[in-house]
Amino acid sequence: MSDFAENCKTIGLPWPHLNDGLTYRDVVSPSDTDVTLIKFYSSKHENSAPLQGWLQRIQNGQISVDGGVVTDPNAIIRAGSELVYHRLPWKEPDAPYLLEVLYEDDDLITINKPSGLQVLPGGLFQQRTVLTQLQWRTSKQGSSIARQEPHPVPVHRLGRGTSGILLCAKTKSAKIRLASYFADGTSVVGDNRKAELGTMRKISKIYRALVIGILDEDEVFIRQPIGMMRYPGVAKGLYVASPSGKPALSKVNVLQRDVQKNHTLVQVEIQSGRPHQIRIHLSFVGHPLLGDPLYVTGGQPKCIDSEILDGSFAQDGGYQRPTNPVPGDCGYHLHAHQLVLNHPTKNEVIKITAPLPSVLRTQEEAK
Repeated sequence: MSDFAENCKTIGLPWPHLNDGLTYRDVVSPSDTDVTLIKFYSSKHENSAPLQGWLQRIQNGQISVDGGVVTDPNAIIRAGSELVYHRLPWKEPDAPYLLEVLYEDDDLITINKPSGLQVLPGGLFQQRTVLTQLQWRTSKQGSSIARQEPHPVPVHRLGRGTSGILLCAKTKSAKIRLASYFADGTSVVGDNRKAELGTMRKISKIYRALVIGILDEDEVFIRQPIGMMRYPGVAKGLYVASPSGKPALSKVNVLQRDVQKNHTLVQVEIQSGRPHQIRIHLSFVGHPLLGDPLYVTGGQPKCIDSEILDGSFAQDGGYQRPTNPVPGDCGYHLHAHQLVLNHPTKNEVIKITAPLPSVLRTQEEAK
């Protein structure tokens, strides 16, 4: 096994003040023919903006029909027409941009993602993401960096507030192979004959986390399924502990207990890779991550009754940010510490380690 740790190489370019905006395309279906432009957008994309917000966008000249700008909200649209909504550039919230490279070859690159940086575009973060930095770097290097056409992309996700190892492919073939490793691990969780952590897997991930309360047992297996619920401000729904959800398995080992502060430092190995799995599982067993603004005991959100603000809308016509916590909020302590995988093209197993934040080190490691 080849072992790789921090090598002090960093990549990343500063973010521009404004991003490039976004373009959304729709083709009118026969069932939507002869409806007005405002009815189409306010009904088809009501999660993006309220009615008044879509009126603002149309009157601003941000909507085109078959290549021509239309500012009349009552204009009739026809089947087959292409509608384009141009979202104006905006200043995204602050986010880190420098990335430590932990390991790199022609097929893959692993980085030490800082807390506060989103992996893929979503919500307010469309440019300030890991994906953007990888694409910028590849465009500067040219296509000679790999045997194939470059295709830089993360093959799994870490929450915006989670730090540590993020595995990224550099070619399409590497992405397919690496993505299959994650899919294989998740697929066996529901099979008790196969769902033994550390057994016959091509990839394993170990995390560090700091949780509220004192875990009595030194080792805990959590098999709580994870599903979705409707939640204000999260258009696709929020992942939570749910009996009807998909199988998920986490193995938790206690590293250090701090009775005085009522905290426990734990190591978590996950077989499956459900979104927010560690945050949900630890909160489900009564030990939410210290500083987690969203999940509380039971694996449920802290706030479930909040509504989007009063129908008012933001400068771009979209909804105001909800007052309740959302998954991308930071503050919790979770770090992807170690990754072991079968290399997608080389006949070897590699182990990658990301240095620990001070708050997640044991007393011995801190010396």
